[in-house]
Amino acid sequence: MRKHGFLKAEEARVLEELARDGLAEHRLARRANALILLDRGMNYRQVAAVLLLDDETIRGWRQQFEADGVDGLAGFHYGGRQAFLSAAQETELKAWVTETLPRATREVGAWIEARFGVSYASRSGLIELLHRLGFVHRRPQAVSSKMDPARQRRFIAEYETLLNGLQADEMVMFSDAVHPVYGAQPTGCWAPAGVSVAVEQTTGREHLNIQGAIDLESGQTEMLLVDRVDAASTVALLASIEARFPKRRKIHVFWDNARCHQAKQVREWLRQPGRRIRLHFVPPYCPHLNPIERLWGLMHKHLTHNRCFGSLRKFQKEVLTFLRRTVPAKWNTFCDAVSDNFRIRDPAEFRILR
Repeated sequence: MRKHGFLKAEEARVLEELARDGLAEHRLARRANALILLDRGMNYRQVAAVLLLDDETIRGWRQQFEADGVDGLAGFHYGGRQAFLSAAQETELKAWVTETLPRATREVGAWIEARFGVSYASRSGLIELLHRLGFVHRRPQAVSSKMDPARQRRFIAEYETLLNGLQADEMVMFSDAVHPVYGAQPTGCWAPAGVSVAVEQTTGREHLNIQGAIDLESGQTEMLLVDRVDAASTVALLASIEARFPKRRKIHVFWDNARCHQAKQVREWLRQPGRRIRLHFVPPYCPHLNPIERLWGLMHKHLTHNRCFGSLRKFQKEVLTFLRRTVPAKWNTFCDAVSDNFRIRDPAEFRILR
């Protein structure tokens, strides 16, 4: 076994890419570093000292490499041929993945085997390869094609101007309605191997109607359980907000363009003498500009993910307690998840899947 200069040009190229690639798993990059240093003339003890390891570990990595090639370092192996793709093959693979955006790792493995005759024995090997080539597994975001970046930009600028000029006797609240369904939302969790897990489920037909608002400064909320989300319950929410904060000379309420928010009954109520509510509308198709949407997500995470309550009444109590009491009491914990750290979303910046 040659002590140095043992790497072929192609092997040296792949190892250097692994060593420099920030996406490569740390253990794999470190093993690549060790082999490069050995190839450049360091002995086992010197490499071990640099990497803060023992020389037997370095010797074992060299033996793995000699037996199984570059991919043997990651603990996975090819079958039937040399244990890594050539530069040209990697380039072709990158082009295919970029073009097709395969959803499953097995699709990538099947394509590699059909195209190059290389068979990966494990999913982890394919994942390592894809990471090294600059790919990550993403879940597409739901983006409306009707979002207007210019309107978002104006909204954010106007909101910041309002905050900068806000007087001590004014406040800002974000409002929306939510309809939590009585039933568990199954989500992934860690469990012992061989143990099947399940959650109890209801019919999924019963739900709550809640009109709500939140003050991002204090975490105080106003939550009304209503029979229907309509103009009447919208007016009831606005009246409840004014009653909740009697010392505020002006209360700025931000919400979306739902029909009930622009109803004649709402406009007539706002025209009454002494009303302190001032309405502001979030741009259409931009729920990301209404922080209360994040509060609803937080509610589901804490109450409906993998949890089923014994009755609709108990579910209702837990939801309202969380929104009315838990959120304000633990606002220091929740505030970063429900913030006005707005970002402009432009459909042109996304690759839209067809």
